[in-house]
Amino acid sequence: MAIPAGAYAEAHRASVADPDTFWRAAARAVTWTREPEQVLDDANAPFYRWFPDGELNTCANALDRHVAAGRADQLALIYDSPVTGSDRTYTYSQLLDEVARCAGTLQRLGVGKGDRVVIYMPMVPEAVIAMLACARLGAVHSVVFGGFAPAELAARIDDAQPVVVVSASCGVEPTRVVPYKPMLDRALELATHAPQHCLILQREQLTADLKADRDLDWADVMADAPAADPVPVAATDPLYVLYTSGTTGKPKGIVRDNGGHAVALLWSMRNIYGIEPGDVFWAASDIGWVVGHSYIVYAPLLIGATTVLYEGKPIGTPDPGAFWRVIHQYGVKALFTAPTAFRAIRKEDPNGEYLAKYDISVLRCLFLAGERLDPDTYHWAATQLGIPVVDHWWQTETGWPIAANLMGLEPMPIKPGSPTVPVPGYDVRVLRPNGEECAPDEEGAICVKLPLPPGTLPTLWGDDDRYVAAYLSAFPGYYLTGDGGYIDSDGYLFVMGRTDDVINVAGHRLSAGSMEAVIASHPAVAECAVIGVTDSLKGQVPRGLVVLKAGVEIEPDQLRAELVAAVREQIGAVAVFKLVDIVPALPKTRSGKILRKTMRGIADGRDEPLPSTIEDPGVLDRLRPILGR
Repeated sequence: MAIPAGAYAEAHRASVADPDTFWRAAARAVTWTREPEQVLDDANAPFYRWFPDGELNTCANALDRHVAAGRADQLALIYDSPVTGSDRTYTYSQLLDEVARCAGTLQRLGVGKGDRVVIYMPMVPEAVIAMLACARLGAVHSVVFGGFAPAELAARIDDAQPVVVVSASCGVEPTRVVPYKPMLDRALELATHAPQHCLILQREQLTADLKADRDLDWADVMADAPAADPVPVAATDPLYVLYTSGTTGKPKGIVRDNGGHAVALLWSMRNIYGIEPGDVFWAASDIGWVVGHSYIVYAPLLIGATTVLYEGKPIGTPDPGAFWRVIHQYGVKALFTAPTAFRAIRKEDPNGEYLAKYDISVLRCLFLAGERLDPDTYHWAATQLGIPVVDHWWQTETGWPIAANLMGLEPMPIKPGSPTVPVPGYDVRVLRPNGEECAPDEEGAICVKLPLPPGTLPTLWGDDDRYVAAYLSAFPGYYLTGDGGYIDSDGYLFVMGRTDDVINVAGHRLSAGSMEAVIASHPAVAECAVIGVTDSLKGQVPRGLVVLKAGVEIEPDQLRAELVAAVREQIGAVAVFKLVDIVPALPKTRSGKILRKTMRGIADGRDEPLPSTIEDPGVLDRLRPILGR
């Protein structure tokens, strides 16, 4: 099944062989206030810059130009909140009016071009409005996931040094209200940097106490706010800083520029996701993550689509039919979410009984990313939905997909377990420790040959040296993704997990992802994780943690025996896979990533700190005695 000559092969070849021509053509989709004459500035490699002499405004590209082009009355944003029982819609002209007045508010509070604004908000329209308002002024927003612990928020405030913090009185979860303002107040006590003002959205579920002279009520200041015009900025000026999750010490701020970002996201919407102006696109993620930045806020609005902002969960708000209800109600053409969401739905509704209640025939594609998509979850989703289920792979650092099945350019046959092929712009290589390229099907470090394409990180906020050390030093001339995997003889990429998830059993390097794929294929297993734990004889041995599907009854000893036999048959006796625990749930970040490193540390007897990104700390508490055995 070698990749045939066609639209994809030609686009990828052109993007690597002649990136200037390829990205100059893509840049024509953007409205520039000054057209770039130079495409790639490589004079200061490895600090590459795209469209260095171009000038634009990202907010004007996302809103103003669509209103001017006749889309004023088209829906831009649909807000659906099952946790509060409310919904709202905004046309392009209505959203533009709100954003322009929010920009005027921030301007009156002293925010100008290049200034930073930290946004600490739940999934509400005002969060999107604040992001776009910053972009309108040429200010740099830094969104911190709503509900992050005060110490984590303080570290980000100290690093970004915002003029203003925009927050809300609370977040709303399915079973509780989360007060944000006390956490913000504590963060500001811990931080050395003091913002001039805090702009607080008061939600009806909880009213926050405001501090005189510093805190302002969103509704009050917006009532008489003047509309601000978009401020042109250099294509290389920063649009936002997004701190990677789970950082310790000084946070690692991923920088996103304005010009390359707009060009890359516009190209991706058409060519990867198959989305055109007027389509409804739903990224079921959070604005605190890169997926929310790229595919809830910027990309759908840049192309003139309608985006869905969902304040809820895949299950429990109110049931496993939540996603199908949204797709049916709003006519969603493509859904993008994490595999963990589908594992949760499958666990609660394995036979698709809730799915059968809704007509979702409008849905053309399901895109999954954020963690490895195990083949069993892929097959379940594909069978239930009867549409292409597209695994694709990317990172906070890249801002858009590295590898995907390009549904808008040239759909390809799907290989379960693979995110298909490198996206045009990404020259992906798999390298051995000595820097040589791996043979087909040989596992190594997945890297991208420099320069990275537009839209990816040009550096880290205020720390060029750390950027080089973290990403560019392991293999000179390459960006190190931190993931391991291989490219097969057909040119398909397989991402097997973080390189620190490789388990070293008596000198044999084994992929945790490979073992997880075998375990996940068992009909009783809803989800699983494999970690390497210390062994006095072999150095490390694999240990499996398994969550059962709802309603499944099986003797633990029988399941262990079947899983051990399956791994032995498909991976080999060299894996020495014998340890299996059945657990009620796996600890995850709020974006759905399983906390393997944390579990590994607990199993090895280390006093692991609670990660700031954990969704439910109680899961880890329940696992500690099991892992400690």
